[in-house]
Amino acid sequence: MADAFAAYRDAKSTLIGGLRGTVLEIGAGRGRNFDALHRGVVWIGCEPHRRSRTRLAVAARRHGHSREPLPSAAESLPMPDASVDGVLATVVLCSVRDQSRVLDEIARVLRPGGAFVFAEHVAAPDHTWKHACQRMISPVTRLLDRGCDPARETEAVVRRSLLDVDLVRHFELPVLGAVTVPFIVGRAVRQERSEA
Repeated sequence: MADAFAAYRDAKSTLIGGLRGTVLEIGAGRGRNFDALHRGVVWIGCEPHRRSRTRLAVAARRHGHSREPLPSAAESLPMPDASVDGVLATVVLCSVRDQSRVLDEIARVLRPGGAFVFAEHVAAPDHTWKHACQRMISPVTRLLDRGCDPARETEAVVRRSLLDVDLVRHFELPVLGAVTVPFIVGRAVRQERSEA
């Protein structure tokens, strides 16, 4: 069990650490990813929840990032087109209102060649007891955990987006004894758009 967590953390840290330039972190929470970011990154955070945003601002300053976090939802990023080199989301896409809209926004703000790094819990395979449990508890988690839906097909949505997925790793992380939850860690890239 500890090995699964270690492998997940290593995969996530490696991809986050590979981001360079200006990085937009959506749903940045309280700043748990700062230690994994490369020191030269120019960090911009988006966090719609006021209480988390206050703590995030303190953590950002402690890690040398002076810019105040933006109070916006990921479905409507207050950034110009092609303005960032990387976008980061960790355990965020489970709780956004519209995953496809969020991915459209990520593709819009990324510069050509820019990377979207994600680490998310995802739906178990269809027709399994684990997937049935995820669907059963989703009304409760959506209500109590800021909209979190554990039965979302996040990997499929990312693959259908305007971004090109070049890496996805799958993990099974324990949550209650031997009960595990599927997680993914991955990267998708915004390709150059050809002029028609």
